[in-house]
Amino acid sequence: MSDNFIPYCLPDITEAEIRDVIDTLQSGWLAKGPKTLEFEAEFAKYVGAKYAVAMNSCTAALHIALIAAGVGEGDEVITTSMTFAASVNTILHVGAKPVFVDIDPNTGLIDVNKIEEKITEKTKAIVPVHYAGQACDLDKIYDIANKYGLFVSEDAAHAIYTEYKRNRIGYKPQGAVSYSFYATKNLATGEGGMLVTDDINIAQKARVLITHGMSKNAWNRYGKGGSWMYDIEEPGYKYNMFDIQAALGLNQLARLEDMQYKRESLVSLYKQGLKDVEGIVLQEENEYTTKHAWHLFIIRVTKEFPLTRDELIDHLAEKDIGTSVHFIPVHLMSAYEEYKYSSSLANTEKWFDEIMSLPLYSTLDFESVHRIVKEIKDLSSIKQKVLK
Repeated sequence: MSDNFIPYCLPDITEAEIRDVIDTLQSGWLAKGPKTLEFEAEFAKYVGAKYAVAMNSCTAALHIALIAAGVGEGDEVITTSMTFAASVNTILHVGAKPVFVDIDPNTGLIDVNKIEEKITEKTKAIVPVHYAGQACDLDKIYDIANKYGLFVSEDAAHAIYTEYKRNRIGYKPQGAVSYSFYATKNLATGEGGMLVTDDINIAQKARVLITHGMSKNAWNRYGKGGSWMYDIEEPGYKYNMFDIQAALGLNQLARLEDMQYKRESLVSLYKQGLKDVEGIVLQEENEYTTKHAWHLFIIRVTKEFPLTRDELIDHLAEKDIGTSVHFIPVHLMSAYEEYKYSSSLANTEKWFDEIMSLPLYSTLDFESVHRIVKEIKDLSSIKQKVLK
């Protein structure tokens, strides 16, 4: 790998995170313990929810949310195909059927105006995805959910900083909201996730299910004042977070505003540099996302650009610039063949054909963004010269 290589993504880890991880290691408490409980409390306070339950992934949180809501065999769950497979896998894991709704062709978010037509007597829940860090139209989604008595499990893997109509995603949630702290996320603990809710029944069920179904506070059976006695209330899962992750999470949460400010500065450079490039279309921003997390910076490469999307990815790779695509629609994957409704997902498939994600992370330097923009603009300029 060239020293000149710009990675697609890197975590933002400082001495503070390293110091607290070392302190946690030296404390002798490595599993779920006081750091995890502190992280839960601070996260709930940050987003404005009553309860937060730390887990080992957003996938776990999405899974537990559906279980806690009673979604199961024979039910249908409405979601989008423009997401990572976890959003859909967890629906299948509870025995339900995913029903895909097409996206808005300009934002890539689930088209809320098409949700109601997919509802049947089997529909039990909606899983909207706050894609790329932009908010879905939650008022409309919850109006539909309340009309039909549906549970809403928000996939906020990209949206830890996002605000919908000036309230953070997760503020006074009506259902459950799940976050990701994977290594590429705005707040990174390597692996990790969080479920937030205002429903005490969901929170209590989640706490039991994530540690094999053990009775409340069984995590502390090896601590001072703990008891060796415990009960398995129901068969659960090994989904809990542990204190090493939580030590990272607490520091990342404290630094989140600063990291987001850097992301926003980089996004401004991208926007300014690419706004007039023919054949490059930026993801449209909706009016109700009052703060955008900018987990991803997505561009669409249309037929007016001299290269196809795939050719541009290859060209940038040759220039030592890493990129990615978010996402290959779930319904196009072989594992989900029986849930494929291509005729009704035209916008999703067209979006996929054109999109790519440019490097965006808080340790990325401005010079690198200028270099990326220049590579793309130079290709466009070549086409203009040929046409002349």
